[in-house]
Formats: sequence, C-alpha cells, structure tokens
Amino acid sequence: MDTTKTADPTAPEADTAEPQAADVKADVKDAPAGESAEATEPALSDEELEDALDDELDDTEKVSDGVGAAASAVVAAGLGLVALSGSWVSRVIAERQTLVGQIESVNAATTEAKIQALYGDAWHMTALVNGVLSTLALLLAVFVLARPAFGAPGRTLPTWVRAVSWAAVALGALGVLLFGLMYFDILAPLPKAA
Repeated sequence: MDTTKTADPTAPEADTAEPQAADVKADVKDAPAGESAEATEPALSDEELEDALDDELDDTEKVSDGVGAAASAVVAAGLGLVALSGSWVSRVIAERQTLVGQIESVNAATTEAKIQALYGDAWHMTALVNGVLSTLALLLAVFVLARPAFGAPGRTLPTWVRAVSWAAVALGALGVLLFGLMYFDILAPLPKAA
C-alpha cells in the first residue's frame, strides 16, 4: 500500500501557493529584456531632473518670501501699536531725562527753565523715541507692500498680509504725526508759569 499523501485539492494552502508562483513567472516573462518587473517606469534624463529640482526650489522660495512678508507685516503692526501705547524704552529714557532735569534745575534761574528741565525734556524724549518706533513701523509696512512690485511678475501677497501691512501704515503714520506734533510743542505745549 502506498503511504505517501497527496495534497488535498480543497485545502487553502494548495490553492494560494501555486498561482502566486505562476504570476511571478508570468510577470518576468512579459517584461522586456534588460528590465525587471519592478522597473517599468521610464527613467528621467538629467535635464528633466534639473527642471524638477528647480521647480521645487522655486516653490520653496515662494513660501519663504510669503513667510518673510507676513512676519514683517505683523512686526510693523506691532511696532506701530507699541509706539502709540508707549514703549518701555521711551519710559526709561524719559525717567533718565527727568533725573538729569532735576540735577539741572538746581541751577535754573527762572520757573520756566525749571519746568523745561524737569518735565519738558522728558516729554520730548518720550515723543522722540515713540516717533522713531512709529517711523520704523511705517517704513517696514511700506517695504512689505512695495516688495512684490520689484519681485517676479505675477507674484502677490496674500490678502491678510496686505491688510495687516495697511493697518501698520495707518498706525505708523498716525504715530509719526502725533509724536511730531508733541515733540515740537504744537499738540501739548508746556504750561506757562504765572
């Protein structure tokens, strides 16, 4: 009696093993000479690879330009807001000028000279520092708005970047006007002594 077993034709192992091997053999036979079954896509030439790399670099430059413009617009708006609300730097410089004015007021002959030494110089320094911050905000915002005109044709800023830049222009212009008038004693002149 023959004791060797044959595989059961209804067993799942017998059905799946043979077709897979047959499929692989058929793929190898169908592939053209010199190519494997996996490398059926055409190879790119050196020029095509360089063009693709240049396109990726251009996309990266466009993204970095947008990020720089957006950051500059936000910084300009922040500077304009800080200048109008009063900066820490202007307060420190004004307090220093007040101290210098107290030292100088000892030798002041008139009451108006004492007022100028104690308060006027400090107010002028505050207006000067905040005016400089406003001017920086204005210049930075104008630069952000004008930059696309000097760049690649067709490149524009996103709407929100333009809106923030225009807000920074408004804040900066208002600050320059306000602090200019304060510095030259037009808006809030020093009080006169009786």
